[in-house]
Amino acid sequence: MSKKVALLSNEHSWTYNLRKETIARLLDNGYSVTLILPYGEKVELLKEMGCSFIDVPMFERRGKNPLKELRLIIEYHKILKKEKPDVVLTYTIKPNLYGGMVCSLLKIPYISNITGLGSAVEKSGLISSLAKILYKVGLRKASYVFAQNKSNKDYLINNKIVAPERVKQIAGSGVNLSRFEVSEYPEDNATKFVFISRLLKEKGIEDYIEAAKIVKARYPLSEFHVCGFCEEEYKEHLSSLKMEEYVVYHGMIDNVPQFLKGIHCLVHPSYYLEGTSNVCLEACASGRPVITTDHEGCRETVVDGKTGFIVPVKSPEVLAAKIIEFIEMPYESKKEMGLAARKHVEENFDRNVIVREYMDAIKRLDI
Repeated sequence: MSKKVALLSNEHSWTYNLRKETIARLLDNGYSVTLILPYGEKVELLKEMGCSFIDVPMFERRGKNPLKELRLIIEYHKILKKEKPDVVLTYTIKPNLYGGMVCSLLKIPYISNITGLGSAVEKSGLISSLAKILYKVGLRKASYVFAQNKSNKDYLINNKIVAPERVKQIAGSGVNLSRFEVSEYPEDNATKFVFISRLLKEKGIEDYIEAAKIVKARYPLSEFHVCGFCEEEYKEHLSSLKMEEYVVYHGMIDNVPQFLKGIHCLVHPSYYLEGTSNVCLEACASGRPVITTDHEGCRETVVDGKTGFIVPVKSPEVLAAKIIEFIEMPYESKKEMGLAARKHVEENFDRNVIVREYMDAIKRLDI
């Protein structure tokens, strides 16, 4: 009988885009894989690969209602008790915490991936203390914890949440170097920038809009594009900032590699608690320079001045100045910066390395 791996995640699209190589390797090695997450269309692609699927429709990514959260924990317990997996892989905050609690109770080995600690750990007082307790309970019996950046690793160790020997820093989720290939650098008639992310204040969208406003006053032919999901109520706020006057909003896009072909530089002015920014890695892999912030999960993706630029958080004026500096660079220098970005991710962020980390960790469990 094949060994059973259960995967707990919060969203279908990210699970497919970032985990499918690990899932494929598990399936190729004879493991059965059961996905436990809210249903979405990418689930069908994962089922075609050979996965089983169990829906958790009560999962709310941003929900904070204690009764609803308890209901999710109970559902995890019910599912995992019935499925009896040999090992559970957990990704993102709620699966890490709630799934970890349930695995501990059921004595199931589990491997957690810290894709970002969440804003609660940055707050002071009771909220921060509560977050620390939840992490201690959720991760205390994890067989291994993969941290996607040094800050996350240090937090777990310094707060005695996980023993140092069970924490390993990995290169984020890595990037698929075959899917994100270097494409021809676009002509330099008008320099084109893009912001690709969920439209959240913490992801830096407002700083991006303000920087675009400053830059276009000096270089009116420059283009600023925005791609990503936006909550309706926040879209109204962005409209009040006259977003449409300075940027072109494309909504959600399915083919990021194709879109990047027409872009000169990705701008990611985030101060969100990232694990490692996937969009920065994807842009670099495509041979595009990146301008991002000196913030955990972002700074790791760029060699300042060589593969892009690093700017302070919440500093739209500095961001605008760096964008102008990029616009004024010679065309060949921009192109060389993009090729250096590709080399940087080839050497440090190949997703195949992440897949091997998982396979090695599972083998060490001797399940």
